[in-house]
Amino acid sequence: MDITIHYAFLPQTDPDAALAFYRDTLGFEVRNDVGFGGMRWLTVGPVKQPGTSIVLHPPAADPGITDDERRTILELIAKGSYGAVTLASDDLDEVFERLVASGAEVVQEPTEQPYGVRDCAFRDPTGNLIRINEAR
Repeated sequence: MDITIHYAFLPQTDPDAALAFYRDTLGFEVRNDVGFGGMRWLTVGPVKQPGTSIVLHPPAADPGITDDERRTILELIAKGSYGAVTLASDDLDEVFERLVASGAEVVQEPTEQPYGVRDCAFRDPTGNLIRINEAR
């Protein structure tokens, strides 16, 4: 059996800022940009991995969510404790410098972790935690 990751979902509260971060800063290609009812869903992914995508979705768009749940989700997003993804690069230092130059919020500079990974961390414009591992 061969199972792959097809889509991962992260919330976005500003589609234009999310697009600038994921497309212009990280270099992902835009695979879909869909608007509906005043909301906007973006699908992005690495150019060399056409079968793996991140869907940047409006938070709490599910009609089954109550107003209290929607407020809680937005509060968690604002704190940066709702969504996260770990990416990998063969040149962590180059990616780190590009993100710093873009003005992205640095959470952790490149660090050799005790569990055998060298990585760094940022927040995207929504506040999602983006960890980037050095591919070895």
